[in-house]
Amino acid sequence: MTVIAILETGRPPADLVAEHGDYVDQFRTLLGEGVVTRRFDVQAGELPDDPTAFAGAIVTGSAAGVYEDLPWIEPLAEWLRDARGKTRLVGICFGHQILAQAFGGRVEQSDRGWGVGLHAYEVTGDEVWMQPPAVALSIPASHQDQVVALADDARVIAASPFTPHAGLAWGDDAISFQCHPEFEPDFAAALTEGRRGRIAEHVVDEAQASLQQPNDRAILSAWIRNYLGVSGTEEKNKA
Repeated sequence: MTVIAILETGRPPADLVAEHGDYVDQFRTLLGEGVVTRRFDVQAGELPDDPTAFAGAIVTGSAAGVYEDLPWIEPLAEWLRDARGKTRLVGICFGHQILAQAFGGRVEQSDRGWGVGLHAYEVTGDEVWMQPPAVALSIPASHQDQVVALADDARVIAASPFTPHAGLAWGDDAISFQCHPEFEPDFAAALTEGRRGRIAEHVVDEAQASLQQPNDRAILSAWIRNYLGVSGTEEKNKA
């Protein structure tokens, strides 16, 4: 049986969960209802005992910064270093950042400010799992922090002027993306609207307008499924 570990590092605002689900729910939708998953509450100290028991592991988004002195962040980074090469790793947003930092890169709060709304990225990688092919992707984003320095063995597979290190890969061991292919546009819009006041009014307004445009979530979701080797056709998800 193919099982994917979902390492839950944060949760959406409570008022959004009832309508849109939490981040684990959203990744289960991305993977497809036939893919068996297991949730690990990383903030509560839960991590898989044996990475080899899983076909892959997804690290979710979080409101936390990877540079914060929180008790669960370094154990997660240590787990990722140990799991590298034992199972396929996927990081999204915070997950993208913690993979980069765990493997020798650096993450900071960007002076570019908030990246919200639909962001366009140039595809700079040429990986076997990038099917169907695309030269660019438009995907919802929601972040302040960015990967600002890479380990020597990291390669950039997606980029934009706002987010130069938007997609990364480390050999065949791990991939990560700063954007959120798991976010439905309605959820991304509600999340951004809830931050009005923390984010400048004009940035929120531009983000909301952009989220009405077509996106490429289906393509990036397919890439992640291809990388993990799952088809989403056989078995139901489980908690």
